[in-house]
Amino acid sequence: MELKTKPLNRESPIPLYFQLKEILLEYIKELRPGDSFPTELELCRQFDISRPTVRQAINDLIVEGYLQRIKGKGTYIAEPKIKQNFLIELKSFTQEMQEKGFTPYTSVLESKINVCDERISNALNIPIGSDVVEIRRLRSADQTPIVLVVTFLPTAQLPDILSKDFRNDSLYRIIEEDYGYTIERARRTLSARIAGDEEAELLGIKEGDPIQFIETVAYLTDGTPIEYSLAEYRGDKSEFTFELHK
Repeated sequence: MELKTKPLNRESPIPLYFQLKEILLEYIKELRPGDSFPTELELCRQFDISRPTVRQAINDLIVEGYLQRIKGKGTYIAEPKIKQNFLIELKSFTQEMQEKGFTPYTSVLESKINVCDERISNALNIPIGSDVVEIRRLRSADQTPIVLVVTFLPTAQLPDILSKDFRNDSLYRIIEEDYGYTIERARRTLSARIAGDEEAELLGIKEGDPIQFIETVAYLTDGTPIEYSLAEYRGDKSEFTFELHK
């Protein structure tokens, strides 16, 4: 499909790269994942602008997950992000992915008994030095890594939980059905980070790529904290929704 050139307003206070980005975004919406995208040089000629301006617009679109650059091949339309309700609905990753038509997969990287530090102590409201279960999982949708999550659980309330199958079973289902608890609410905090070496390798991204970092504390009906999790989501694959009411 041909990219129809729209004029850039060089008198506007809106930067040229941002104007170009908006034009390219409309063009991207007409294409399919995997379609090739014009080169920087082609866009320079078509819009009569400098290569750094074009590169900034394209880099923004790559960071935001609309485009992907394949070394030695070129730039292509990326697969759309997964629109997740993780911040407005209390569901397990497995349940949400299944409802959205994806096949979830969990790889348990590590599970062990650890001693809690001050941060975990404050989150779970237990004394510093208490035993906690630490579970580190890499979670995928349709074989694409989506989130790296480390979860801490109080061993006092969940004895022998390390014997459970965290690869094929939902943690929330285990807590509620196997132990008889009801998870009533959760507090989640979202922030932005960049991927380090280890996170990048596990998530299939590059070091320095954006990560959406979510800290969760889940509570039982009596207000007792039962789960403390630190999740790192790929910025190019996940999109989170906030719902506000007046």
